[in-house]
Amino acid sequence: MFFAGLKWWEKNKRKLSKPEVRTIRIWPHDRIGDIVIISALFGFLGAKIFHNLENWDEFWKSPIEALLSFSGLTFYGGLICATAALIFYSRKHKIGFKHLCDAAAPALLIAYSIGRIGCQVSGDGDWGILNSAYISTTDGKVVEADTSQFRLNLEMNRSFYSAEFKVADVSQVPHISVKAPSWVPVWMVAYNYPHNVLSHGSPIRGCPEQQYCQELPSPVFPTPFYETVMAMILFLVLWSIRKRFVIPGTIFAIYLMLNGVERFLIEKIRVNTTYNIAGFHPTQAELISAGMVIVGAGLYFYLTRKAKVKA
Repeated sequence: MFFAGLKWWEKNKRKLSKPEVRTIRIWPHDRIGDIVIISALFGFLGAKIFHNLENWDEFWKSPIEALLSFSGLTFYGGLICATAALIFYSRKHKIGFKHLCDAAAPALLIAYSIGRIGCQVSGDGDWGILNSAYISTTDGKVVEADTSQFRLNLEMNRSFYSAEFKVADVSQVPHISVKAPSWVPVWMVAYNYPHNVLSHGSPIRGCPEQQYCQELPSPVFPTPFYETVMAMILFLVLWSIRKRFVIPGTIFAIYLMLNGVERFLIEKIRVNTTYNIAGFHPTQAELISAGMVIVGAGLYFYLTRKAKVKA
């Protein structure tokens, strides 16, 4: 709404008192405002659609609330739908789409990195599987635990974990035991997301607030933090090598491969809905990220080979 209002104000400011017929050459960079608005609109719609497809049971229980809620967004859904809208827009206005993609590739990585900071500090559910080397205390602290203490903690919070992971036996809850080295803060490998916006978990003793007073009974791997760091590193890599690739579209192809590999790897320790496909149980993000790597590699070799043939 803000950008739409800003665009209206900008056009209204240039309005002439008397209409005139002029021939004006509009450069691609003059359309950045339109591109931002279109990307934001279709990105948000795509993120909502793909999130609800991934969580169909929750959507079916309350479709209106799921559609109107600002929580529950899937990055890849936004990327796919915004890209489709920009393909149409670029063709309509005769803008080189490959050049547009190359220009956006580094920005997409740093935007993804910054966006995951919000997931980390808010505790919106984009966290990883349980770290069974630790448990949470009732006052919000994370302490080391042995196997028996971890299992007891699962049993004490059976109703929460059964609903969270949709399992009858809490021993089936996915977990990995990793103790933080002495030089690494514990929260980097085991975080219980106190005061998370979903109000998931068990109550925090002595919390003075009326809401957001829950923490995860067993800490998890803070995957949003990992993605923030990984995406920032990939942005720096892509930014540093961008001038080496002069063939239009190759920078975006490299982005697809880098982002796809990053997300595919993080899904191995991330909590997400899985599908049953011929005995395999991939997540939606794994399927899309694998497709991104394949498409990115194919696009890169196609563009470079095409350029060699022309040369």
